[in-house]
Amino acid sequence: MYFDFDYYFRLLRHVWGLKHWPGRRRLLLRLLVITPLATIFHSLCFLLDYVFFPRLWTLQVRTPVFIVGHARSGTTLMHRLLAADGERFSYFLYWETLFPSLLQKKVIRWLGRVDSRLLRGFIHRKLKAWDDRTFGPFRHIHNMSLWTSEEDQFAMRAAFVTQQWATDLPVMDVLDLFHLDQMPAKRRRWLHHYRELVKRQLLLNGGDRIHLSKNPVMSGWVGSLIEFFPDARIVVMVRDPAECVPSLLKLVEISWRSCGWQKADYAHSLEMLLETSFESFHNPADQLARHPETPHAFVDYRELTARPRETVHAVYDALGMTVSEAFDHYLQANAEREKSHHSKFEYSLGEYDLSAELLERRLGPFYERYGWPRAGEPRAAEPRAGERLPAATDAEDTSPPATATAK
Repeated sequence: MYFDFDYYFRLLRHVWGLKHWPGRRRLLLRLLVITPLATIFHSLCFLLDYVFFPRLWTLQVRTPVFIVGHARSGTTLMHRLLAADGERFSYFLYWETLFPSLLQKKVIRWLGRVDSRLLRGFIHRKLKAWDDRTFGPFRHIHNMSLWTSEEDQFAMRAAFVTQQWATDLPVMDVLDLFHLDQMPAKRRRWLHHYRELVKRQLLLNGGDRIHLSKNPVMSGWVGSLIEFFPDARIVVMVRDPAECVPSLLKLVEISWRSCGWQKADYAHSLEMLLETSFESFHNPADQLARHPETPHAFVDYRELTARPRETVHAVYDALGMTVSEAFDHYLQANAEREKSHHSKFEYSLGEYDLSAELLERRLGPFYERYGWPRAGEPRAAEPRAGERLPAATDAEDTSPPATATAK
């Protein structure tokens, strides 16, 4: 199993130098004791996978679908809509990302059956209570649970390639998880390990499905994903940056503050996160322009929430897939619920010295294409079902942003 010793020692040196941070001793315990022990255990199980599940040697990852885009742009909503096409897709549940080995997952599923049959679900009820206590207070921001589909990048936690550290510590300048397309030394190792994780998840779910991934961080991996998965299909979510950029900044700031960091401690990392936000728009578009043969779709968040069924149909068309009758029934039955999708998370541009002029200057082509409100213009309400969004005015792509478009 791959382990990124480079990032491990970078973080260890950084934490060692945090002499006055109250959480230093606790985190050093995790890094010096818990992480090595967990890595040894995960590595042993990872190796045993090839003994107990020899099909891993020949299993191929075919036509995976990757959902990327700026955080808070609807990637989770799109992922969970497509995940409902259960006969077609395989994906990670959150608890499954915590255990990289197929053997581990199989044993845990077996223990779940034992609990259900012999203990009448006692352990499950205890876990559910813990799950609600842990994630419940934050579900108005992001609907998270051990048993919901989650970001693929979480599965690389055991390899020390995880955004977990960036939410606990302002270390954007220490650990870079975003710019993989610009990191040739790490790209092959990271994606080889990631492909092995995906193969295990596919085999766990029968081995004959299509892997469905979503991760905002992978907006910086698009070129690398196409290189390692030549038959990949990409869905890029786009949303008005005046809505999604401050939402992300506030979400991460809340996490840092909860760990005891003051604004002076994380100001530089917050600036770096803002720069990454702009790249989350640009890099997928740039990489897909270099690879026009890759089936892909750009999806406007307003369209997904206003017309979820029609938008999913357009995405399937763009990716060369057909919506099954059963999945179409699901989309029809759940359309009204998805139209009411709205986050209760409160944020504003003014909290981060962000201006509409700055966003428009850095993301001008996207404002042209998607018709987002300009500086000084009133913010329009979400479109109602049946309404169309304005057509794109970008000279290189005149297809309406109201639908997913294949390139």
